[in-house]
Amino acid sequence: MSDADGAAPEDGAAEVEADEEARELLETLVSIPSPTPEERECAEALVAFFEERGREAHLDDVGNVRAPADDSVLYTSHVDTVPGDIPVRVEEGEDGPELWGRGSVDAKGPLAALAVAAVRTGVSFVGVVGEEVDSRGARHLIEDRAEPDAVVNGEPSGWDGITLGYRGILQGTYVATSESGHTSRPENNAIQDAISWWSAVETKFDTDDYEPVFERVTPKPVKIEGGVSDDGLAVESTLDVQLRVPPEFSTDEVRERADAELGAGTVNWKDSVEPTMQSPRTDVARAFRVAIRQAGGDPRLLRKTGTADMNIFAGAWDCPMATYGPGDSDLDHAPDEHLPLRELDRAVAVLEAVAEDLQ
Repeated sequence: MSDADGAAPEDGAAEVEADEEARELLETLVSIPSPTPEERECAEALVAFFEERGREAHLDDVGNVRAPADDSVLYTSHVDTVPGDIPVRVEEGEDGPELWGRGSVDAKGPLAALAVAAVRTGVSFVGVVGEEVDSRGARHLIEDRAEPDAVVNGEPSGWDGITLGYRGILQGTYVATSESGHTSRPENNAIQDAISWWSAVETKFDTDDYEPVFERVTPKPVKIEGGVSDDGLAVESTLDVQLRVPPEFSTDEVRERADAELGAGTVNWKDSVEPTMQSPRTDVARAFRVAIRQAGGDPRLLRKTGTADMNIFAGAWDCPMATYGPGDSDLDHAPDEHLPLRELDRAVAVLEAVAEDLQ
């Protein structure tokens, strides 16, 4: 099983006709900007796509696109993107036409593929909001509907890739205050306390370079502020941090180890999502392997070093699941984000076969 994720090789892939319906939907969705939390217009376009094809669809209380149907499998992906203006256009690439635009890979390519396959096979579909920030759509979904028999979550894996594992995430803010004083004094101030704590945390989770990234705890500072307070009487510091958590650990275990390194200051832990590692032997994984082979591909089983909505679903629902979708995840959030349209065509064919298998 690989930690890598990216565009699938085309050698040996069966020829697939251009899927004009999927291509048109993708271009429509990419042409409507939907950075978190501005998803509504794009979500309404997705509702219209389902209604025009005779499927009931609506927006729920948080803005998710809900198209309930056969719950033998739930197809779901996210509507929101990160910010970024990439002119929407189709250009000729090495493997044919490519659609350029923000979200073409993450994750409107998977979103369009899943939506088209859901319409054609009659399975349930949800387009969730907020995945790029706080997963508010996925969190609402697990509280608001019954557990399906299986889940396919949409994120780029390449048309012949199946993502079974994601690391979790722990986020917090370190806060410290010290008395102000002359910089010649040897005692630590609050800024030094923050630096000392974080250095200790990084040392705590240091590993050998040969250990796969997926299996490591990765500590990362994301924002630091500090200095003399407005009244001049104290030195203050805040440090926002993230720690990626492999399946070997729970977020509680990582938090306890980080807290044990505290000398001064406190940490306000504000969000945690548990890691997940799905078995390659579930009905969902088997259905993907069969469908990819039938399409002329060699299935790749992937583990991702980030975190996705599948972590949220796996923490609440005891059903088999996997993440799948067209696109090279190296282009996630990138200024050159683009999707080869033949990859979209192949992904839709695979998703149709998977839904029919699971039904």
